[in-house]
Formats: sequence, structure tokens, C-alpha cells
Amino acid sequence: MSVNVNRNVSDQFYRYKMPRLIAKVEGKGNGIKTVIVNMVDVAKALNRPPTYPTKYFGCELGAQTQFDAKNDRYIVNGSHEANKLQDMLDVFIHKFVLCSECDNPETDLNVNPKKQTIGSACKACGYRGMLDTRHKLCTFILKNPPESDGNCVKEKKEKDKKNRKKDKENGSGSGEAGDNNDIDAPDAVDGEEDDDDWAEETTEEAQRRRMEEISDHAKNLTLSEDLEKPLEERVNLFYSFVKQKKDSGTIDSADKEILAEAERLDVRAMGPLILSELLFNENIRDQIKKYKRHFLRFCHNDKKAQKYLLGGFECLVKLHQTPLLPRVPIILKVLYDSDLLEEDVILSWAEKVSKKYVSKELAKEIHAKAAPFVKWLKEAEEESEGSDDAEEEEENVEVVYSSSARELKVETIKPQKAEEDDDLDIDAI
Repeated sequence: MSVNVNRNVSDQFYRYKMPRLIAKVEGKGNGIKTVIVNMVDVAKALNRPPTYPTKYFGCELGAQTQFDAKNDRYIVNGSHEANKLQDMLDVFIHKFVLCSECDNPETDLNVNPKKQTIGSACKACGYRGMLDTRHKLCTFILKNPPESDGNCVKEKKEKDKKNRKKDKENGSGSGEAGDNNDIDAPDAVDGEEDDDDWAEETTEEAQRRRMEEISDHAKNLTLSEDLEKPLEERVNLFYSFVKQKKDSGTIDSADKEILAEAERLDVRAMGPLILSELLFNENIRDQIKKYKRHFLRFCHNDKKAQKYLLGGFECLVKLHQTPLLPRVPIILKVLYDSDLLEEDVILSWAEKVSKKYVSKELAKEIHAKAAPFVKWLKEAEEESEGSDDAEEEEENVEVVYSSSARELKVETIKPQKAEEDDDLDIDAI
């Protein structure tokens, strides 16, 4: 069933049609995904590469996308209904397909990666304008212009093959003759034009500038490629980075670099879990003091990172169960005193036994060993609340000095009622 490209137009004789999106949900659990079965046909009707609307869905839904151009499979992670995707496609069409003047979809995108601009040219009314590049999809379009899309390359190859077949049918001799006639000397040989306009600068500064541009582009390309990878691969990349720093002996002063790498890979919250695996062993008390700065960069005012640190601590107890299990409350106290764990995070962890990192039996043992420290935390909290009440009572106590007495007397002063001032006799005034 086909629908109007611009669904705001209700005219049944509207000439611009596209097939309705067909979505198929595959997989279960964490591996569930939505395959857009006819994305190639929809994209062809919009005159856009099929990667663009698929990536747009990913940006709007906060989900990862996968492209398999060979098998025409375009996938959005998660379970999504076809109607919901169709509504999102309408927004994509209004932003990236329809002409802003005549609302016709006969537009072409002109991408300039150097200037970081995306232009739109309408074949119907001749309007030319620039698109707003603040949307996340624009970054993808700038790095993947329509000309570099896989389907466009396929179409070009098919056209080249057809042209070659036609040349063979017409005769190879005529084709060769035609090729020879096309070879002419360039105009610059005659000396009429100066070649300074197209020649590149060869100065050292120009070469350095070009190398910087190349390196910046390579960094951006690497960044975008890594962020497209699944979470497990990004965690493994971060693990390898920290391990390399440790093996090279530069881990002590690399706390800022480690944080920057975690932020680059978007795994900051999980940083303490990886660090505890690589930097801690049975001598954890001494190592907490040594690497306190590294963990503080992740755990300071970040409760999620502190929960991952507790998870890493449980994994460490599993690896070194004999020496560490009896010392659980002491180690938790050191982590608390080092400001790596906050009070409410520890109390929340103690309320529920989880088998996320270790077996349920070991988790129960760890919680049982931690019970004295948790009890101390709760009592300290109650004492602090009690001291606040005592301070309020002390506000009503005043020290009075009497010249006839040898010692200071403490008297309790009751606050006067305001009603005495309010009861005035009008006749006495």
C-alpha cells in the first residue's frame, strides 16, 4: 500500500507516492531488533540513501543502527512499531526531503564536508537553500554524502557496465578511435593560462597545516567509528587502554588520560569497575591510597560510578576470597573515608543482595561481613540527627553573670508569647 510522501496532503491524485513502512521485530531479550523490510524502496521514492532515514530513527530513538547494503537489511536496535516509525519518517521528510518553498520532494542534497554545510536544491521551483546542521543526522550526512552511499555506487557501476556493452556492440575499433579523438593536449600547455590558481603551496607551514587537518579528520573518524560499536566492544577498548598504561609504567600519572578515554568511548560510569579489576589485588588497602586520584575522577558526585565500584569490589573478593572476605568491613571503611563511596550508596547496596557480579551465596557472605560497618554507618547517622535536636534545645539556654555569685549560673529562658503585645486597651491610649 502506497501513501503520499507529504502526508499533510490529502489529495488522492497527489503524484508523489511512497510505500508504507514495513517493520519486522526479530530476536529476544537484549538482542531484540527491528528490521525495516522495505527501506530501500522507501528511500528510492524519497531520492535519499536508505542509510539516512535509518540513522534518523536511531538518533530520535537513542538506539544503535546497522546497515547491510548487500542484503538490503536496515536495522534499528530495540522493538519499535511500524506506525511509530512512519510518524518519525514524516518528520524526516519535512526536515530533509521537502522543499521549504513549494513543499515538493523533488530536491537534491549538496554536501560540502570542508565547509561543513548541507545545501538543498529543488528541481520543481529552483529554490536553493541551506539545511540546519544542528541535528545529529547532519553529522552522519557530512561524513557520508549521497555520492558515497553504497546504492549510488552500485547504480554508477551498473551504468558503466551498460555503457561498455554498448561500446562493444558498436565495435571495438570505433570505440578505440573515439577514445583517441578524445585525447587532447591541455590548454595550459599553450601557455595561455597560469597554473598558480590550482597549484598547492609547498611551504613548510602549508604542509604542517594540511597534516593537522588530516590528523583532525582522522581523529573525528575514529571517534565516530568507536561510538558506533556495541557497549561490550567499547568496554574492551577502554580495558586495553588502561592495561597498556599499566604495562608501560605510566599509569600513576595517567589519571586525566584515562578519564578522557572513558568519556570518548562513553563508558565513564563503568570506569571504576575496569580500574578495580586492573589496579586492585589482595593489597587493596594500600592501593586505594595509591590510586585514590584515579577513582575520584570517576566517583566524585557520581552515584552510578560508585555502584560500579562496589561491583568491582565484589569481583575482587571473589578472586581473593580467603584474604579479603574477613576484611570486607575494613576495606569498605577505607573506601568511605577516601570519599570514593557515599553513605547513601553503601546503605542502598546493603539493603539488597544481588548476583550481578558474583554468586548469590558469595554475595550473602560479603553482605554479612559488611554488616558491622553498615550498622556503624546507621548509628552515626542517628547520632548526627540527635545532635541536631540537642543544638536546638541549647539555643534557649542563656549564661547569666551575677556580681554576688562566685560562679556562673545557667538559666533556661522561655520565649515570650507575642499575645501580650497584641492585647492592648484602646481606652488607655
